[in-house]
Amino acid sequence: TMSSPPSPSPSRWFKALRTRLGEPCFKTCPVECVDLLRRARIAFQAGRTLTEGFRLAQLEAVVRMLEEHECDFVDALGRDLHKPRFETVVFELITVKNEALHAISNLKKWMQPQSVEKNLSTTLDECLVISEPLGVVFIMGNWCSPVQMCLVPLVGAIAANCALISPSEYTVHTAELLYRLVPFYLDNECFHVIQAGVNDLPEIVELKFDHVFFTNREEGSRIAVAAAQTLTPVTLILGGKNPCYVDQHCDIATTVQRITWARFHNAGQSLTAPSYILCHTDVKARLVQALKCCLMQFYGPDPRESRSFGRIINLNIFHRTKDMLWRSGKVVVGGKVTEAEKYIPTVLTEVAESDPIMQQDIFGPVLPILTVNDVEEAIAFINKQEKPLCVYAYSTNTKVISRLMSETSSGSFCSNDCILQSLMVALPFSGVACGMGSLHGRYSFDTFSHRKACLLRGTRFECVTYLRYPPYEDRNLSLMTWACTLSQKSQGWCQIM
Repeated sequence: TMSSPPSPSPSRWFKALRTRLGEPCFKTCPVECVDLLRRARIAFQAGRTLTEGFRLAQLEAVVRMLEEHECDFVDALGRDLHKPRFETVVFELITVKNEALHAISNLKKWMQPQSVEKNLSTTLDECLVISEPLGVVFIMGNWCSPVQMCLVPLVGAIAANCALISPSEYTVHTAELLYRLVPFYLDNECFHVIQAGVNDLPEIVELKFDHVFFTNREEGSRIAVAAAQTLTPVTLILGGKNPCYVDQHCDIATTVQRITWARFHNAGQSLTAPSYILCHTDVKARLVQALKCCLMQFYGPDPRESRSFGRIINLNIFHRTKDMLWRSGKVVVGGKVTEAEKYIPTVLTEVAESDPIMQQDIFGPVLPILTVNDVEEAIAFINKQEKPLCVYAYSTNTKVISRLMSETSSGSFCSNDCILQSLMVALPFSGVACGMGSLHGRYSFDTFSHRKACLLRGTRFECVTYLRYPPYEDRNLSLMTWACTLSQKSQGWCQIM
């Protein structure tokens, strides 16, 4: 149930009432987006978001919204993704709350100017880097983690800017909930939720924001091109194939539990889930048998009956996953396909590198297994592919872990577990070839800030700095060159300027 906000405006009451009555929230048309962008820009230019107090109040409001409407979010994500309450609370709501609470605790420190090393000519001056808010940013969520990937970047944006948020149109109930709740908790001039389709997004991006944040591989290039038209900086985290190496020296029981959870939670719809296993030949049989037992333990003899197993978001994604599945490898676990329920949990072996399941992103509960003879072959296989968002390695041999970490390139790396590194506020979430920019904690704050170089000088030492002025004399050049020599010897003392 909705909690009553203090002294709400009639328009806010109408917005809430309309959704309560079950009527659809219609798409936000481009004309409305222009008006919302104008309002947000006016609020930003008036300095509304600049104070620490304002930013803290907005961050605290995000936490309050999640706490007071936990049941509403559980219901919305249950309708959209058949998402279990446990997954919604832990991986959507608590993840966002942790992000907001971390920002609240550290905002004062992040906002403070940072002093940098001085040189000979600036010894008595101030050299600072100031984190300056960018302005009005546009955040586009995804359907895999519809609350997390809207509100985690929003926390970073709130810490510095105004924002327009566009939840995924695929998760319609979650999008409508955010559309309904955000005006009750966040400033109505600075923060707006719009409802737009994927095809509308490039047109909206062309309206000229100060930064665009996006996490959808299929549309990523279109968004980047649209942003380039107005030279708008972008943060893109676009996913890709995430390899998972299982060494012959590993704890099979623990390894399988962690991989099974990571691949099959949220019905396999995750940017950071392991996309395929590179399994050492010596442990393949044990691994497959352990996967069968683990799936039975997690979801019972018929996962369709399990309250812990989600569903694929829509029939398009379901059919794409099904088509890849039927043209790849050999089914050793699962393989039952129920279109009405968008249900398809499967483990594949005898998968070839050229199979469709290895050529496209997997957004479904399908786990391909390939075999390798040693860690060198695994590293070579990973390095042949596009640089992944995540690399995972399971081994009790620290040298194997060290080799996988140092001899492959990826957005993140995790040994003997999966996904957790992408949820930690202290670690950046970013890609290499599969995106640009970073998310989480201080990295989010920096993503939505401009680091402005500031030199605060006085008028002293003009008797030295005059050497740089015309008319240029050889004597002055000699003195400047001598100062450079001193600079090199003292490691960082620059020439006289």
